[in-house]
Amino acid sequence: MSEQHSGAQPARTALSADDPREIGGYRLNARLGSGGMGVVYLAHTPGGRPIALKAVRRELASDPEFRRRFAQEVASARRIHGLFTAQVIDSGVEDPTPWLATAYVSGPSLHEVVRRHGPLPARTVLLLLAGIAEALQAIHGAGVVHRDLKPANVLLAEDGPRVIDFGIARAADAAALTGTGLRIGTAAFMAPEQALGHPATPATDVFALGTLAAYVACGIAPFGNGPESSALYRVVHEHPDLTRVPHELYGLVSWCLAKQPGDRPQPAEVIASVRAHPLVCGHPEFTDGWLPRPVREEIGGGGPVAGAGTAGGDTARPAPAPFQATRTATALPGAAGSTPYSPGAAFPGPRTDSGARPDGQAAPAPASVPGPASVPAPAPFPDPFPAPAPVPGPGRGRPARGRRLPLLPALLVAGTLLVATGAWYYLDDPAGEAGSTGGPVTGPTASAAATPPPGSAPPGTTAPDPAAAYLPGYTKARLTAPDSGYEFDLKAGQVAPAETAAWYLARDGQSLVPSEDSDSFVSDTGELTVADCLRGIETRPAAGLPLAALAKARPFCVRSPDRSEVAIVRLVEAPADDSATILVDQYRRS
Repeated sequence: MSEQHSGAQPARTALSADDPREIGGYRLNARLGSGGMGVVYLAHTPGGRPIALKAVRRELASDPEFRRRFAQEVASARRIHGLFTAQVIDSGVEDPTPWLATAYVSGPSLHEVVRRHGPLPARTVLLLLAGIAEALQAIHGAGVVHRDLKPANVLLAEDGPRVIDFGIARAADAAALTGTGLRIGTAAFMAPEQALGHPATPATDVFALGTLAAYVACGIAPFGNGPESSALYRVVHEHPDLTRVPHELYGLVSWCLAKQPGDRPQPAEVIASVRAHPLVCGHPEFTDGWLPRPVREEIGGGGPVAGAGTAGGDTARPAPAPFQATRTATALPGAAGSTPYSPGAAFPGPRTDSGARPDGQAAPAPASVPGPASVPAPAPFPDPFPAPAPVPGPGRGRPARGRRLPLLPALLVAGTLLVATGAWYYLDDPAGEAGSTGGPVTGPTASAAATPPPGSAPPGTTAPDPAAAYLPGYTKARLTAPDSGYEFDLKAGQVAPAETAAWYLARDGQSLVPSEDSDSFVSDTGELTVADCLRGIETRPAAGLPLAALAKARPFCVRSPDRSEVAIVRLVEAPADDSATILVDQYRRS
């Protein structure tokens, strides 16, 4: 029952003629909300403390299986004593109308805050993540799984969030209710296993926490809205859209959103990651300033109270201007010089290489950037700030546009600025040796010259490892192109219609064909790393990718025309019908 508080400040509406005046000995004062499981009332204890009393719908109350589960879940919920939860204080599971009373939180839900004020700042979202993760620790420690963690089920108080409705969703998950049209949980915030009807575990709540954080950080759910069936399909089969999530949050959010439950962090790991974040500096405290001023004023100053006949008080005051999520880089404490804090720094990635997704269903999403070397790799989702797509070159019927050379910033020592006959050229030649005519260098010569041979360095210095600049993007993406009308979009990690991807791999008869100006290398062994790939491209680039040479999942790699990305690929199968299935790990240069 996610309807405990539905207004900006809990909106109270007068009791209707159909509402009871007392339940379980508690006098009811007003309605706070209603939903699929029942009605939530504002009531008071005999001593005058306000409580939120939830009365179950009549049709559910008549179902014996619901009553049995409701009693079990209420008993479990009463064992939960977290500081970031709304404490269960009383219940009437045997009453004609089952009810549950929890502590009343005089604050709006996260859903209302975002709706009225827009996305919240990154530091606020981090503190919310830590507080809600602590609530999940208390909930899971009592043997309960929330199952419906979403912005409407998190209330904001001055001293932090409060999670409500923990575990009660299980009571309505009885088989006897499947014909009522109710779906327990909210599709856009469900975990894949929950959407598929598999048992919910604590990891299910962690996935919902990641979805909630993404929503609060950018104002939209990462799996979209629309029909429930569409949202459920995207949750199961597609990567989330995290392109608007601030880079300070990207690594932790994407880790929580790993498709496989075992790849997600524990709540304690979420808290540790927040504490290690430069925006928190080891002190995740809900002190003055943790909330933006308009939200703080709304919580502390009392929001609109709806009287009889009002819908919720949303017109009591104009909504403040939305907050703008920042994307500024922050210096990483302890880093030498001015090394910027990268997306996902201090956020480990999944513990296993999973995250396979079905063919061609994932929305384009960018690669995350890991933090310090001591932290595992980031979660298998791409970078929220993708580089501009390279212009497709000729091939498979595409118009030839030539290769577009990037303008190398003057700060890059690798660029050479030449002056010839009054014209300035930025050459794709770090050493300045690939061409001698003063004009732009293109083609294979430029490709070879752009990356110095591995191990080369000025005398007396240690050569940097070029592979160290490449950081994991998506991993273990299993993609199937059904016929020659489709190709593999290596940047997005999805299957796309032919002639649409800028950096692609496609089947052409008995070969796989990369996009124009891409470099490739086929390994002689069963293993292939980014370092092996870069070394192989410079020393033994592949002239082609015939299927016969890629048999038995022999790994090969493809580097994008702009050298910003590398895909390590294994051919899974290539039947005679022109279809092809590959397994891809993508890496992006930081």
